[in-house]
Amino acid sequence: MNGILARVGPYIYTLLRVVAGLLFACHGAQKLFGVLGGNRVPILSEFGLAGVIEFAGGLMIAAGMLTSLVAFICSGEMAVAYFKAHAPKSVFPIQNGGELAVLFCFLFLYIAARGTGKWGVSK
Repeated sequence: MNGILARVGPYIYTLLRVVAGLLFACHGAQKLFGVLGGNRVPILSEFGLAGVIEFAGGLMIAAGMLTSLVAFICSGEMAVAYFKAHAPKSVFPIQNGGELAVLFCFLFLYIAARGTGKWGVSK
């Protein structure tokens, strides 16, 4: 099994980058446009800035555009979101509802370290 997965590993990574970026962009779309079950927030607010980072950053990560830089920014945004919104409620992400913020934070940190991979706009 390792041999097969090793050969397709770069393509699986690209799929991970694209899916994660698109899912992140959906969170931004909720905030910016009030779609997908979300509520529109004022653009000149903390949540508005988060929406811009999530929407634009997610699309850029999915497209493989300036991937490392943008993923690092998105990782930082998720760290801030976790510590401001979730951590005060409890130490454990499973109890404070912050699992997704933690997961996105570390996933984007990994993507920032790994870079675009296959099929990206820029390397």
